[in-house]
Amino acid sequence: MNPLANHFGDHLRELRRRVTAAFGAVVLCSLIAYFFSQQISRFLVAPLFQASPELTSLVYTNLTEAFVSYLKISVLVGLACAFPVMLYQAWAFVAPALHGHEKKTALTVVFWATLLFAFGVAFAFFVIMPEALGFLMSFAGENLEPLPRLDSYLTFVVRSSLAFGLAFEIPFLMVAAGKTGFAEHAYFSRQRKYFYLAILVLAFLLAAGDIVSTLLLALPLFVLYEAGILVMRIFS
Repeated sequence: MNPLANHFGDHLRELRRRVTAAFGAVVLCSLIAYFFSQQISRFLVAPLFQASPELTSLVYTNLTEAFVSYLKISVLVGLACAFPVMLYQAWAFVAPALHGHEKKTALTVVFWATLLFAFGVAFAFFVIMPEALGFLMSFAGENLEPLPRLDSYLTFVVRSSLAFGLAFEIPFLMVAAGKTGFAEHAYFSRQRKYFYLAILVLAFLLAAGDIVSTLLLALPLFVLYEAGILVMRIFS
C-alpha cells in the first residue's frame, strides 16, 4: 500500500475518533442538562422577572413548544459544558505533530480559551442581560402588553450568552492567527481602528441596540483586543 495513503488513513481515523469523542461529550452533557432543564429554565428566566416585576410567567403557543424549548436549551447548555472537551480533542489531534514546548503552549491556550469563554458567558448573563432586558421591557405600556414566549426567550438568552462567550475568544483567535502565520501582531496594530469599529457594530447587534449594553460589551472587548496584541508580541 502507498505509505502516503496509509499515513493519510491513520490521520483520518484519528480525526474521526476525536470528533466522535467530542460529539459524545456534547450528547452526554446535553442529556444531563435535560434532566435539570426545568431548573435551568427557572434560572434563565430570573433576569426577565427582575427586569419586569409585573411579569409573573411566560407563555407557549403550541403543545410541543415547552418540550422543544427544554430540548433546545439542553443542547445549547450541553455545547457550552462540552466546550473544554472539544478544545482538548482538537489539541490532542494536533499534539503528535508538536514539539514538547509547543504541547505545553497548546495546553495553556486551551486553558485560557476555556476561561475566556466561561467569563464571556458569565459576563453576558450577569452584566449585559439585565441591562438589555430592562431596555427591551421598557417599551411596555398601557397599550402594549409584553407576553414573552418561552421558546423565544430561552433561545435569546442562551444564544446571546454563547455569542458573548465566543466574542471573548478574541485573544485566542489572534494568537492562533499569529502562530499559523496568517497575520502578525503588527497587522492588528495597524488595523486597530477597523477592528474597533467592527467590535462596536457587533456589540450593538448583540446588545439589541441598547447603548449602555453596547458600551458594557464593547469596552472589555477593546481590552481583550489589546491583550491579544500583547500576547502575540510575547509569543513572537
